[in-house]
Amino acid sequence: MAGGQKWAFKTKLRARAFGWRGSQAAIARLKEAVSEIRTVSKIDPLTAGEGALALMERLWPAFEQIDTSTGALGSAVQKALDEVIPILIAAPADPKTRAKWLERMYQAVLDDGVQYLFPVEERWGEIAVYPELMNEYADLLLPSLRRVWSSSSPGGYVVGGTIGLSCMLEVGRYDELLHLLGTSRHRFWSDLRFGAEALARQGLIDAAIAYAEGCRDLKLRSYDERAIDRFCESLLLRSGQVDEAYRRYGLRTGAGTTYLAIFRDTARRYPSRDKRQILLDLIQTRCDAGKWFAAAKDAGFLDIALECAAAPNVEPGTLIRAARDNAEREPDFAAQVALSALRSLLTGGGYDPSVTDLHAAVGYLMAAAARIGREAWAREQMQALTAGPCSPGREHMRAALEAVLERGTLTRLASH
Repeated sequence: MAGGQKWAFKTKLRARAFGWRGSQAAIARLKEAVSEIRTVSKIDPLTAGEGALALMERLWPAFEQIDTSTGALGSAVQKALDEVIPILIAAPADPKTRAKWLERMYQAVLDDGVQYLFPVEERWGEIAVYPELMNEYADLLLPSLRRVWSSSSPGGYVVGGTIGLSCMLEVGRYDELLHLLGTSRHRFWSDLRFGAEALARQGLIDAAIAYAEGCRDLKLRSYDERAIDRFCESLLLRSGQVDEAYRRYGLRTGAGTTYLAIFRDTARRYPSRDKRQILLDLIQTRCDAGKWFAAAKDAGFLDIALECAAAPNVEPGTLIRAARDNAEREPDFAAQVALSALRSLLTGGGYDPSVTDLHAAVGYLMAAAARIGREAWAREQMQALTAGPCSPGREHMRAALEAVLERGTLTRLASH
């Protein structure tokens, strides 16, 4: 029975268990809780559902006093909910049990001070499982949504209002949902996406995409634009329109903390397309070729990486590290990259670089050139750089390069 399970996480995630600087400890306890629930779900799905609910109830009381300004805790909560919500949905609870769960969860939403449980609100219809429970919460929130959204006072908000939208969508009250959204004075994609999905579920893919496109708001561009792109892309992919999805949205929706991660994410979503062409398309679409150098290098497209290395916005420090790391296994590439680093240092690249950076680039250039027997070429290229353009404020870099060439210290620098 669900009530017989002794959850270890309950004692660790108690009310006000963490102080202002408790973010990392809270994230660790959160991971432990998810792991515990996931383990139980393999042998007792019903009990695991109860555990998922208990975790959701504890989020705000336990984390209330933590400084969340870095966003790390919020991201961890989102990831945890992404894992336990499916467990809660899949739990074999009868209508009476699930109704009690929803009552507890609804109170947790009302008490939630920072909307940790917003992902739960978005999927409330799925969590409810039974149509009668979906209708119950849709009918509960519909009057408030109508009243607030049609009010002449701006900024009206219904706590838990997303629950009603989710339930209307899942139970199939599409026309009613679309009419309700049409009365809203604001244009938040977090609400309007339910209308777009309602159209999509009726097989009206083109209409759903047009609806989503009509929800764009320049004031919210930084977030909603990407979310709308991802939604429209997913509709086209689901309907088998892969080329159209790639052309219209695919090159803008790649996610990741690095350009390499963005490339890999895009390539993963379009496995049938040539990876080299995907990278070239990404560079052309997103511009800033210099920032794609590391992605091209790590993906193994060294010729593309060299083109990126020649871009004016490339970071010389990145090039210097690449020259160092590839001097032995890819000496020709390393030499070209080191030369691009020197060119960047002379023409204004990087934030406040030092002469030490220039000496490092020279050293890696000569070390790589020695491996391929092109030392004379390397010297000629550096001589050409000293005679070429130099940005204001980088005269000391050119003087340092001239000094290296005149004093014949290339061999010593290469040995370092």
